Formats: sequence, C-alpha cells, structure tokens
Amino acid sequence: MGVESPVLELRGVNTHYGAVHILKDVDLAIYSGELVCLLGGNASGKSTTLRTILGMVKPTTGDVVINGQVVTHQPTRERVKLGVTMVPENRRLFKRLTVRENLDLGAYLRSDTDQIAADMERVFELFPRVKERLNQKAGTLSGGEQQMVAIGRALMANPRVLLMDEPSMGLAPALVQQNFELIQQIHEAGLTVFMVEQNANMALSIADRGWVLQTGRVVLDDTAQNLLAHPDLQASYLGTAEDGRK
Repeated sequence: MGVESPVLELRGVNTHYGAVHILKDVDLAIYSGELVCLLGGNASGKSTTLRTILGMVKPTTGDVVINGQVVTHQPTRERVKLGVTMVPENRRLFKRLTVRENLDLGAYLRSDTDQIAADMERVFELFPRVKERLNQKAGTLSGGEQQMVAIGRALMANPRVLLMDEPSMGLAPALVQQNFELIQQIHEAGLTVFMVEQNANMALSIADRGWVLQTGRVVLDDTAQNLLAHPDLQASYLGTAEDGRK
C-alpha cells in the first residue's frame, strides 16, 4: 500500500468558524478498499471534517485531495463527480417521495443511463427489501429500511469513497447491529468507506483503521484492533461512547 496513492486526503487542514479554531493541522489519508472510522466525542470536529471533505466548509489553510487532485476550492458538485458522496446523519430521505424517486436522486449528476440501471440492480442485490418497497413513500419505511435506502441512494452516485456521518444515530439499539452489518456488506462488495461515528466499539469492530479526534486534533491513529485495545482510548473515549447519542 506504500506506493499506492490515497483516494482521499486531508493535508495540514485547519478550519475556523469565525474566530473559533475547529480543525487543527489534520492529516488524513484513505486508500482504495479501506473501511476507516473517525471517532471523537461531541464538538471534537468529526462533522466539520466531513463538511470540509465535501466542500461545505473551506479550510483556512491546508488542502483536500481526491484521487490525487487538489479540490480545496472546488464546489461540492465537482467533488461528487470525482467520486465522493455521503450518507448524511439521520439519513435525510425525501419522505414524501417514493423509494425509487429517492434512489433516482442519487444519480442526478450522471448521464450514463445503462450504468445507472446496472447500479440500481446492484442496490437491489445488496438490499432485496429496498426492491420490495420501491413504490412506497420513504417516510413509511422502518428505520432500518430507511438506512438501506439512504445507503442505496449514495451508491447510485457510483462513488469511489462513501462518507457516512453517524450512521447509528437515531436507530433503535436492535437496529444498530444490523446497520453495521450493512456497512460491512457494502465494504466487502468493494467500496471504500470513511465513517464518522460515536459508537466506537461497533465502528472499530468492522473497520481496518481509525483516527480519534479530540478538540480538532488527531490524537490517535492506528489499526482498529490496536485502537480497541488502547488504554487511553478505553479510559478517555470508549467509556463515554454513548454520551451524544439520541
């Protein structure tokens, strides 16, 4: 992996909201085929990291790089075209639209009709229940089904890297395990996944690597296995993993 270029990088990124310094000299690199998680408590900078990657927040200094291309000053639309898309926190489906209409919206920047149809079939193979619910309004689905549709909608953008913002948030405890199995499933199907999550134990149980953010700085960076066993993480973070959960 040493000679391979990352598919997504943050290089020395600092971000501010007004006078408040949020991200501090953040360096991250994600390689093709990895499942990487970003952990941290409330106000650690996790969501700002995703917003910076997608172009919703511009770094004060530093760069965002996608597939070797510096996109720091590019709009979100261009970053999606380069292969980065997100499953947002709490899924944010269009609840009055049907499941099919939600999935179609995922492909709105694409014009390769044949491949779009093939990707729709791929979503159905991954999530047969989504196919069964195609003509239902998204708002009538269970929380677990809505998560499948949200992931399916993101897959319709044909991403190289799938960003996930707090995928377990708002799900009933019984669905959290199922949710992480879905993420593992799409990763094993070949997709690179970068996941921001408060549920550290669950995230690390399926991830290859992880970073821990604390007040905007990366304080730990290791394999998921090593992080699970890390005494500092156990003491300072894993014990409070449920604090910000809804």
